[in-house]
Amino acid sequence: MTEELFEQLEFVENPLFETIIDDLLQQQFSIVNDFFSSEEVEVLRHSLMAKYDADRFKKSAIGNRTNEEIDKSIRGDFILWMDEANANEAERIFFGKINELVNYLNKTCFLGILHKEFHYAVYPTGTYYKRHLDTFQNDDRRKLSIVCYLNEDNWLRENGGELTIYTEKEALNILPLPGRLVIFESQVLEHEVKVVKASERFSITGWLKTR
Repeated sequence: MTEELFEQLEFVENPLFETIIDDLLQQQFSIVNDFFSSEEVEVLRHSLMAKYDADRFKKSAIGNRTNEEIDKSIRGDFILWMDEANANEAERIFFGKINELVNYLNKTCFLGILHKEFHYAVYPTGTYYKRHLDTFQNDDRRKLSIVCYLNEDNWLRENGGELTIYTEKEALNILPLPGRLVIFESQVLEHEVKVVKASERFSITGWLKTR
């Protein structure tokens, strides 16, 4: 009883997280600009590029991690799964902020998020990911999808690579601007990555999962 009382006293409302919650309740997605600062984006991008240049990424696949199948006609990105237990300094910054959000969601919304999985993603020029839903027939644990963009500040609309979220009302095109975080309901909203027309599109993508 005493521990529960202390937890209640220690709770401090976070306006940004409350906005995310309100967005999710009202429209099933939220777009947060500058969730990561320009300095944080820079160190995360450097971490991604160092591992990409070291040829540690692999061709992406469709399906979950136990039942993967590579199909270039559906998606063309290259990915590298992130390991929080062995995170470098940049990745600790990333997971620190994500864990803060997860803890807040569990305390305020009782979502029961117990697991998370994230990977770096690189979309070279000419690649895309066709319209899909972030859930599987044999695995419905993904509740919230998260994308964080690590591109340069000068990313142009002409570069393409937009995330398109399909709601009941519209197809919403979201530019992959640095520091921007997009979070949406994994089992509800179909989405796609439009063709990258120039440059390379850098991001971290992941899911908050139950059970």
